[in-house]
Amino acid sequence: RRLLTQTRSLARPQFRGFAAAGDKFPAVDVDFGFPPKKVNMGERLAGKKTIVVGLPGAFTPVCSGQQVPSYLAMQAELKAKGVDEVLVYCVNDGAVMEGWAKDQKVAGSMITFLADPRSELTKALNLVLDEPPVMAVLGNPRCQRFAIVVENGIIKDLTVAGGDVPDEATFAEAMLKKC
Repeated sequence: RRLLTQTRSLARPQFRGFAAAGDKFPAVDVDFGFPPKKVNMGERLAGKKTIVVGLPGAFTPVCSGQQVPSYLAMQAELKAKGVDEVLVYCVNDGAVMEGWAKDQKVAGSMITFLADPRSELTKALNLVLDEPPVMAVLGNPRCQRFAIVVENGIIKDLTVAGGDVPDEATFAEAMLKKC
């Protein structure tokens, strides 16, 4: 079910509900692996062109069956557009994300799975998914489905799925057009 209907371009609105193009990406710590190692997003994104993908949950059907596979399948095209890496994260712990990375076979690819167990990055981006129907299924607040093109720590484009914006707008093929 789609719960949000906004896509951000380079235009900066007077009032907005979440991060936008031109904003500095939050320098928040997330976790990698288990036991978790801290990764500071500000440091990780410095000097690179990266796509950051936020997803509602590991092992969920759209995330596992379509979204992550889209990025795996289009690595050559992403690299040709100058993308250095794709960071995928969810509001899960590092052990879950490590297990999901193995399931999705991302080892050796340009994709890294990160965990936001305390929703710190999700809150900093103001992209918390906490609608009652979602929480009834997923249990606790999660991250909205989005993809962000980040260059040297600055958000260049942000697409959030929901409403009239289909999930596919955050898949690799759509994001290639924004790189």
